[in-house]
Amino acid sequence: MDDWNLPWEGGCRCGQVRFKVSVPPLLTMACHCTGCQRMTASAFSLSIAIPSAGFSILTGEPTTGGLHGATRHYFCPHCMSWIFTRPEGIDEFVNLRATMLDETAGFVPFIETWTREKLPWATTPAVHSFETLPAYEDYAGLTEEYAKQASKPAFRSAD
Repeated sequence: MDDWNLPWEGGCRCGQVRFKVSVPPLLTMACHCTGCQRMTASAFSLSIAIPSAGFSILTGEPTTGGLHGATRHYFCPHCMSWIFTRPEGIDEFVNLRATMLDETAGFVPFIETWTREKLPWATTPAVHSFETLPAYEDYAGLTEEYAKQASKPAFRSAD
């Protein structure tokens, strides 16, 4: 897939932390868990799973926030924007908050997670829904299906 117009850049609300994405995403998702609801002050968080090798911080030094547990949430230390997450025990990718990119229109959630905690009125156009998280062994098929779908012009909205 070569039509992603990489690299992408983005940053926090105040601009002190800037980052670059140089590889296509593995998956896009909406998480409905109550933790994401509280950290975003919204119905869900929107994330893009990016291979770690293709994600770099350009300026600034993100700090950890959230629950400060094995899953690490990274924020701008000045404006406190939630930028990305490194999931517990997984170093291969980061979950980047889609709205932190400079150009955000093309990121439609492909999966939605933690739907058992979602607000009753919250809906997304996600292709797959999970009451909690997909089983670990399901991710290979989901990322393969996402790659096929994301290459179709109708899948991604126009920037």
